[in-house]
Amino acid sequence: MTLFVLRRAGLLVVSLLVASLLVFVLLRLLPGDVAATIGGIQASPEQLAAIRAGLGLDRSLAVQYGDWLTGVLRGDFGRSQLNGTSVSAELAAKLEVTAPLIAGAIAVAVAVAVPLGTWAAVRHRGWAGGGISALAQIGIAVPALWLALVLVLVFSVTLGWLPAQGFPVDGWAEPGAALESLVLPWIALGLTEGAVLLRFVRSAVLGVLHSDYLRTARAKGLTRTRALLRHGFRNAAVPVVSVLGLQLATLVVGTIVIERVFTLPGVGSMLVTDVGNRDLVKVQGEVFAVVAAVMLIGFAVDLVHRIVDPRLQEAR
Repeated sequence: MTLFVLRRAGLLVVSLLVASLLVFVLLRLLPGDVAATIGGIQASPEQLAAIRAGLGLDRSLAVQYGDWLTGVLRGDFGRSQLNGTSVSAELAAKLEVTAPLIAGAIAVAVAVAVPLGTWAAVRHRGWAGGGISALAQIGIAVPALWLALVLVLVFSVTLGWLPAQGFPVDGWAEPGAALESLVLPWIALGLTEGAVLLRFVRSAVLGVLHSDYLRTARAKGLTRTRALLRHGFRNAAVPVVSVLGLQLATLVVGTIVIERVFTLPGVGSMLVTDVGNRDLVKVQGEVFAVVAAVMLIGFAVDLVHRIVDPRLQEAR
């Protein structure tokens, strides 16, 4: 297990280095000039050159990349080229919205998918199982954006129970208002991701129900429920963990749309604004943070997969 962790950690480090280089190079290929944005249309060529020199853009790309990467290794993602604010500090502040948004959405998805998916598998020959599968199929086809708009129309505009947009100015200093702001985004993301996860839970539990070891457990006197709880869920969890990891990665990107719909001041909203402003250093820090988060999720899923499924260790 230790050797596996070290190998995966080494691969993760190499992947992060490659990703940082790609993010840096690809952003330099984009059109636009932050010096022109700062100087305005009246700026002379000499003024633009002075702005570029002040931002360090007149140095070679290798030097710029080396400086940026050295800062990232220290936890410093650089400073905004437009207002000089710390990218790391802004990312940390925005994560106070984005991280609870992702955590709540995945909690809703699991809370919906695991019991209903298990029930659909156990009752797969009945109308209940068929009905749940049909609802899951509809849920997969529904975009999170459309569901978010419907939720706003029903629970905000019609019933007035929850806010349609925004987040408290003082953030989590007002926990009640902050939670109210996140309820609808949680439901919109959680139900769409939960519909996908439900299908995999159903398939995994269905496969376990027809396995030889579960029939053996029942032959020894265990009921179907006890056999499933004692022997079945651990094996069914292996493919579900993989899918859950992929969904976490897609949620990191999917929050960009939801944050814009509900006007949440998270990482996604900040990224869209900074791309429009051509704030290159902020954008590369934010994009690399998102890529690193996705890679770390993949690393964690690999470890959990290894722990949950002992057969992977025996196969070594």
